[in-house]
Amino acid sequence: MSEIIPIVDKEDKIIGYKKREKVTEQDIYRVSALLLVNLSGQILLAQRSFKKKYGPGKWGPAVAGTVAKGENYLQNIIKETKEEIGIDLRKYNFKKIDKVFIDKKWKFFCQWYFLQADISLEKFIFPQDEIERLKWMDKSGFEKDLAKHPENYIRTMARHYEVLKKYF
Repeated sequence: MSEIIPIVDKEDKIIGYKKREKVTEQDIYRVSALLLVNLSGQILLAQRSFKKKYGPGKWGPAVAGTVAKGENYLQNIIKETKEEIGIDLRKYNFKKIDKVFIDKKWKFFCQWYFLQADISLEKFIFPQDEIERLKWMDKSGFEKDLAKHPENYIRTMARHYEVLKKYF
């Protein structure tokens, strides 16, 4: 069964719904994402599965997911965090931070959440059809790699980083 996605206007108000595979480049949809930083200031990055339709093998945030019908951003990030890295966000002191509008090939609002926690890589449980691997990366190494090899990251990573760098 196909997932139903809310379609929103430029003010992020729902104007309709579409099956995920029927969403076009003209539509605007909603995404939630998690910026996970450890106490050493390293960011957790996830390499997307090579089986993914969009951005296979690309590095991106620890968690990100499209908001489905009947969900809000908060419900989605809690669900996605459990599904993608095996962490129950409700057990942590996380917070909502910036919302970013992406107007590239695909258009969406991305509501970011922030969690600072020391979690070893061995504690994360992730499905191989979602994530290939995870890694902690320090800020300077991440900045240099993103500038030198943007092709290794999801298309919108540089835009997101400009907004999020103040959090670590």
